[in-house]
Amino acid sequence: MTNKIKKRYNRIAGFYDKLDKPMEMALSKWRNDLLSEAKGKVLEVGIGTGRNIPFYPNDIELTGIDFSPKMIEITQRKYGDRPNIKILEMDAENMSFSDNCFDTVITSCVFCSVPDPVQGLREIKRVCKNDGKIVMLEHVRSQNRMVGPIMDTFNFIPLHLYGANINRKTYDNLIKAGFDPHQIEIENVWLDIVKLIRINNQKQNNT
Repeated sequence: MTNKIKKRYNRIAGFYDKLDKPMEMALSKWRNDLLSEAKGKVLEVGIGTGRNIPFYPNDIELTGIDFSPKMIEITQRKYGDRPNIKILEMDAENMSFSDNCFDTVITSCVFCSVPDPVQGLREIKRVCKNDGKIVMLEHVRSQNRMVGPIMDTFNFIPLHLYGANINRKTYDNLIKAGFDPHQIEIENVWLDIVKLIRINNQKQNNT
């Protein structure tokens, strides 16, 4: 599944920003809020074509990963010469970073596409420091009794086109990945579909 979705993102990399422009217009304000919270050593999971990079604070050290080499090529061309930015091809489900090495982890409309979202979230928990911050801007399945089933019915369309699921239950996946529900704060951005999720990454035994 990972290779199939990677191929889809490689295929659309050159026009991805145009394809995603309607959602970007709707989310631009919230993207600024999301990135203003980044501090210290920052990991962005699913950096894509680097749309977030201009909005980060200047004093951070940013590492961005993506599993699509074509996306990485685009981001490298635009921002690869900046000394405080490192762009790497890497799978969110199997990161090569050591435990507890990032102060902040950022995701932006990424966990619709990670094939095994629970494993990807476990990896984020692992590489983020104890008491570090995880901030996610994600679209999820609506809990509305009419809208949710409609999203389930039509999920195959974006999944087939470019590997994105519109019916992910991200909060449930966070709990399955081991996050403490008391440390999760959720703010609705658009209806109950697009959410800003903030997590204080508390770990038992500081591991």
